[in-house]
This record gives sequence, structure tokens and C-alpha cells, in this order.
Amino acid sequence: MFALLSQTAQAKLDIQIVEGVAGAIPIAIVPLRWEATTPPPLVQPDTVISADLYASGLFQPMEAADMFAQPGRGEDIRFASWQALKNDYILVGRITGDGIDGYEAAYELYDIHTQERLLAQSLPVRPGDLRYAAHRIADAVYERITGQPGAFATRIAYITAIGVGDNIEYKLMVADADGFGPQAIAKSPEPLLSPAWSPDGNKIAYVSFEKGNSAIYIQDILSGSRQLASSFRGINGAPAFSPDGKTLAVSLSKSGNSEIYLHPLGTQQFTRLTNHWGIDTEPVWDPSGRYIYFTSDRAGRPQIYRILATGGSPERVTWEGQYNARANISANGKQLAVVHGNQNRYRIAVHNLENNRLIVVSNGILDESPSFAPNGSMILYASKDEGKGVLFAVSVDGRVRQRLILSEGEVREPAWSPVIR
Repeated sequence: MFALLSQTAQAKLDIQIVEGVAGAIPIAIVPLRWEATTPPPLVQPDTVISADLYASGLFQPMEAADMFAQPGRGEDIRFASWQALKNDYILVGRITGDGIDGYEAAYELYDIHTQERLLAQSLPVRPGDLRYAAHRIADAVYERITGQPGAFATRIAYITAIGVGDNIEYKLMVADADGFGPQAIAKSPEPLLSPAWSPDGNKIAYVSFEKGNSAIYIQDILSGSRQLASSFRGINGAPAFSPDGKTLAVSLSKSGNSEIYLHPLGTQQFTRLTNHWGIDTEPVWDPSGRYIYFTSDRAGRPQIYRILATGGSPERVTWEGQYNARANISANGKQLAVVHGNQNRYRIAVHNLENNRLIVVSNGILDESPSFAPNGSMILYASKDEGKGVLFAVSVDGRVRQRLILSEGEVREPAWSPVIR
């Protein structure tokens, strides 16, 4: 496992903006003045900040080559000149420190039109964490301007399949939200499925067929240790951590039919939650831990139901469309992302739990595996592009869309991490 974690030359996910918001916010991310005693990194923090904001589809950062000056402090900004260049906001700052004990990133955000200082913060940076610090700065800028928390300093998990025929190798990968720094934390010649993050972002539960039958494992990302959670005869699938991280909801067919079970971690207990002749699968917890949403065909076609985590009678949630499955719930508990099917076309839709409205946000033919960003602004999902498995990220209103392409092989089964402190 140490060898796997040390692989830094993994295939990287490249992000392309497919659709953006008309009239994206113009902003100048001035190169942060390098005042540290060490040589600057090859990729400067301001480059990462600009790329993050551009990838959101809501911002249009100015090219550094077009800047007439590069101030490092607010008092050095000539606002009239920057306004003439049609910018709405400007970020300036500097990096100090010796690299051994880390760095200090001081930055200021200004509204160019009012000359109001919107942010003034100093961020301690541990050695080797400059890129992460840049993501955190991008998050702060995004939140201050849009009013929504950013999700740039998070991670994504996904499955890659590289090779053909009997020579396909499957890997469970973890990378930064911008696709940087991919690491393989598990690999197998047999399929890997359904990665699910623990609430603290330190573990991932997933399904593996490495021993022929499906089994659920929990992988510790930092230590590389792995524990077997479930390997009953038949189906062991769709693991989901409870909000407190103490229980897994899983789909098992050990009774002869696919049902939802709860498994308190550290025990051998599996408590059956559903009991129906239909197929019950794909459980997901609501943020309060009170309800579990799941897919069932008990009414004839797959739809989303919910049940109290303490048991009881399930209630149907989705009614629009012939097919709704693979639910994922937003962090505020107000929206479900689902695979919505009609007439053999499967797309990602957002179901509002407060008013029961459903809107389709993707435009593929076979879109699957939706996963909300922790701030609820975007949904990551898998699809096909020119016959190849790729990932897309789409805003919850469908206006912004990104394509994430693997340099080799196919990518599928994405899962967006919680906010990692």
C-alpha cells in the first residue's frame, strides 16, 4: 500500500469548461508577491486560484500577462486603472517564510468600483501545502463574492479502468477537486465500485470483486490499512457512512432478496431495515442521520424512497419520470441528485425535497453516479463522451458544466469528499 500511495505519476484528470455563465465575473488575481527565502514553486499559488475560479464557470480571471502592474498590498492598487481594464474585483497578496517551518500567505480582496476591502487574511501554510493554501484562498474569494462556500479545497474519489479485455486494471483513485495529485489507494484486476467517503474524509468504503463475489471494504487513506466490512453470499453493495461515521448502510441479499441493512462499525451486527419482495438498494443518509433514502422497484419501476433510520414504513419520494435511482443528498438536506430516466435516456436531475420539483441538469444519454459537492453548488457524475467513460461536473441549475477527462483509460463512479479541515 505504501508503494501505491507513493505513485505520483498517475494519469491526471484534465478539466475543461463545456458551458459557463454568460457574463462571468471579471476578476484580477494578481501574482502573489514571493517574499519567502526559498525559490518559488513551478506553479505559483495565484495560478491555482485563477484556475479554481475559472473552473467554477462564474469567474473570468484576467491574464497575468495583460496586467499593467502587480501590487502586493492594497495601498499599492491604482483602482481607476484596474477599473478601466473592466475588472470588478482584485486580489493581491504575498508569500513569506522560509519553507522549513512553512509559509505565511497574506492576501486582500477589493471591490474595484467601491474600493472597499472585502477580505484581509493571513493564512499559515505548512511545508508542502502551498497548493492546498491556494485552494483555501479561492474558497474564501468565492464565498465572499457569491455568498456560497467554495469547494476547491476538497477531494474526489473515482474508479479508473485501464486496459482492454482480460487485461483491464481497476483502481480506486483519490485526487484534489481540480484533478491534481491523483493517488491509487486500491487496485484490482476485478471491478471496483461505489466509493463512499467517511464524514471526516479519512476513509473510503467501496465494493470489490477481487475474490469473485462482491465484498465491502473500508480503506484508511493515510495509513493504507484496510478492513473487510461485509462479504456475505450474494450481493454486498452500495456502502454509505452515517453522518457520525459510526454506521454503514449497505445493500445485502443474504436473506435471498436485496434489502437495506445497518452495520455498526466495529461489530458483527447487521440490522435489517427494509423487508419487501422488491429490490431495495443504494442507501444514502440524510445529513441529520434521521432518514435513509434508497432505490426500490417495489412499485414496479425504480424510484426513491425514504425510511427512518430506526425503522418503520418507507415512503415514496420521487414520482416524476419512469425511473429515478442512485440518490445523493446535498449537505443541507434540501435536494436529491438522482439518475432520472425516461424513454431509455438517463440523465442527472435535482429533486427539491421542499417543493417536490425536479429539474434535469445534464444532457447525456447514459449519465450516472451523481455526487454533490459539499457546498451544494455542483454535482459530479459519470457519463460517456465519444464512447469513453468520463466525468462531468454540473451546477445545480444546469448552467455551468465541466468535463473531466482521464489521459488514458476510462473513469467512472465519482464521489466528492466532505470539507476536509
